[in-house]
Amino acid sequence: MNIGFIGAGKVGFSLGKYLTERNVRVTGYYSRNPQSSREAADFTNTRQYMNLRNLVEDSDVLFVAIPDSAIAPMWERLKMLPIQNKIISHFSGSLSSAVFSDIERYHAYGYSIHPLFAINDKYESYKVISQAFFTIEGDPKYLNWFLRLFESFGNPVEVISKEDKVRYHAAAAMVSNLYVGLANMCEEMLRDCGFSAANAHRALSPLMMGNTENIVQYRPVGALTGPIERNDLSTVMDHLDSLSGQTRKIYQDLSVEVLKVAKEKHPERDYSEMERIIRS
Repeated sequence: MNIGFIGAGKVGFSLGKYLTERNVRVTGYYSRNPQSSREAADFTNTRQYMNLRNLVEDSDVLFVAIPDSAIAPMWERLKMLPIQNKIISHFSGSLSSAVFSDIERYHAYGYSIHPLFAINDKYESYKVISQAFFTIEGDPKYLNWFLRLFESFGNPVEVISKEDKVRYHAAAAMVSNLYVGLANMCEEMLRDCGFSAANAHRALSPLMMGNTENIVQYRPVGALTGPIERNDLSTVMDHLDSLSGQTRKIYQDLSVEVLKVAKEKHPERDYSEMERIIRS
């Protein structure tokens, strides 16, 4: 299969290099910014395309590596080109293959592929994409082909349904982006206690890093510590008494989730009073 890239940003650069390093045939790049497609082609030792039709004609697979808001307009352009029997995929985390509306009418095959990974450097990220977990959804015809392709690189892969795509992406955003909000809130709480901004960050950093490492190594059940896990009612009550407004609500909502983990870790313990306190 010859793979062509539409878009030459960080994702296009990185995945193109990742593929060519593994001897996958990449035809080249088309981009609305000719300088970007030139740089990507040079980086991957492939071809720059100045005309979208030529890239389509030379490629069996089209990887649409552009911002989410540009995918549907690009699909409208692709519909006008000879895409019969072409495999077309984007890399959006939240959009499904349904963005390629009525693709069956054009006898083409639509997919969404998402590397669950922060690609933040177009020249360096390809070196660590081997660590990424990929999700794939789309037409059944080539699902196994994509599955085997990425598994042959050593990447774990999960096939999901288009109906689950948004919920899947919400989970990824919560554990990464929203975690930043939680960290910011807790640093603010320490500043309210008299910490300087630098010391608030310095104080919490080992906790965050150690906990993340433990979650990764031992899963949430194995990583859980703290007053809820210990069934320490008085400490949790004191915490709640010290908090108000949105901060208190966040503490309560997260505590409900932590209590689920605690019950799994210690099924022999009676957490009924803890649950009453958290939910009150």
